[in-house]
Amino acid sequence: MTLRVYNTFSREKETLVTREPGKVAAYVCGVTPYSRSHIGHARPSIVWDTIRRYLGYKGYEVFAVQNFTDIDDKIIAASAREGIPFRELADKYSAEYLESMDMLKVRRADMYPRATDHIADIIEMIETLVKKGHAYPSGGDVYFDVSSFEGYGKLSRRSPEDMMAGARVDPGEKKDDPMDFALWKGAKPGEPSWDSPWGPGRPGWHIECSAMSVRYLGDGFDMHGGGTDLIFPHHENEIAQSEAYTGRAPFVRYWLHNELVNLKGEKMSKSIGNIITVQEILGRFAPEVIRLTMLSAHYRSSLELSDESIEAAEKGWRKLEGARDNARAYIRGSGAKPDAGAEISVNARRRFEEAMDDDFNTGLAIGVLFDLARDINSAVSEGHGSGRGKVEAIAGALDTLEELAGIMGILRDADTKDRNAEGDSAEIADALISIILDLRESARNKRDWETSDAVRSRLAELGFVIEDTPHGPRWKKERRE
Repeated sequence: MTLRVYNTFSREKETLVTREPGKVAAYVCGVTPYSRSHIGHARPSIVWDTIRRYLGYKGYEVFAVQNFTDIDDKIIAASAREGIPFRELADKYSAEYLESMDMLKVRRADMYPRATDHIADIIEMIETLVKKGHAYPSGGDVYFDVSSFEGYGKLSRRSPEDMMAGARVDPGEKKDDPMDFALWKGAKPGEPSWDSPWGPGRPGWHIECSAMSVRYLGDGFDMHGGGTDLIFPHHENEIAQSEAYTGRAPFVRYWLHNELVNLKGEKMSKSIGNIITVQEILGRFAPEVIRLTMLSAHYRSSLELSDESIEAAEKGWRKLEGARDNARAYIRGSGAKPDAGAEISVNARRRFEEAMDDDFNTGLAIGVLFDLARDINSAVSEGHGSGRGKVEAIAGALDTLEELAGIMGILRDADTKDRNAEGDSAEIADALISIILDLRESARNKRDWETSDAVRSRLAELGFVIEDTPHGPRWKKERRE
């Protein structure tokens, strides 16, 4: 099936045709690092991480850029509030964001450019827009002339009346039209500033993303992502200033926007204070559970977050983990070491790809994984098939489950990179437990119940739960609060 994505620009699902065959250049709007990362930040990061993983699964080489907006009004205010320089504050919360996303198994982007490292690029872009007649200086500020760009509003599809209704002129601004937006802001007393042809000042929010994306991805790249709250004015303004600067269209081939996270019926937002930090929620739930929660709904659907929704995801996650453990225990108990790829669950893989090829429908794809887990449990317990053929069938299903769940990042050790990141310790631990269980099984066969029970008790003290099944012992690491 051909991979199709919903393009906000066209309001239709379109076949993915990239600028360079086999390659995807993507830019995702990052955070403004002025406070701790919350679960609202997690959704776009997890969604884009999953999209990136799936594109890799499909054979694409993905180059991903995600920025840090490390200078703006909120950072300046937080810097004053915490009594530390703005750079120190931005560095502190940028590092905290990356650590939080690491804990959520979000693979890092290829680049994390910061606005303040690209002042020269931003100034050059503004100078070009002024020379082309798309921008004008005014009292130390520089504004983009919206009337100079034909088609302004083509992304958001807002009428001129609607856009005008939200336009305003802040105190001190001297722009020709309320709809014009700032590219450069003249310095105010006590604020960070940089020298420019228009005097000391700092860049506007919108021009930062244009300068960084053009710098690293070129005049027209493949995918641009962000929340639906960024469609207007941020992404609308990015299109206008970028296409005016380059003289080329489209600036972006596919615009992908995720809906937001709601908490008690309201959009989660730092400004209104209804947030849960990533560290807080990870203190209660495994990162895989949070990922499963975030991916259970399509990225273009709003997500209602509650203890109940996360607990429901946790139950589903345990079913997936249980099916994997059942399959491993059966294969280990069989004494055989079949080629795990000898036979795969073709139907499950086909259905999974159909779901993900249809605009990355993670909710439907996860449903396929639950069906596969059920089939694994049935094969293990109901005796379908026999001998080596059955072992290979279960091994193939296990291989498929782990590979596809690895795209979602919803099994503890489902994807190879996570195992590599943890080093060889997990594999060594698994091997040691298997050896211990073999020795225990030998004691049981000799009716040495004292030794058998002692081994089980000592493992339990270490947090390993042993379950004896008709196919041999099965173990799992107990989650401790």
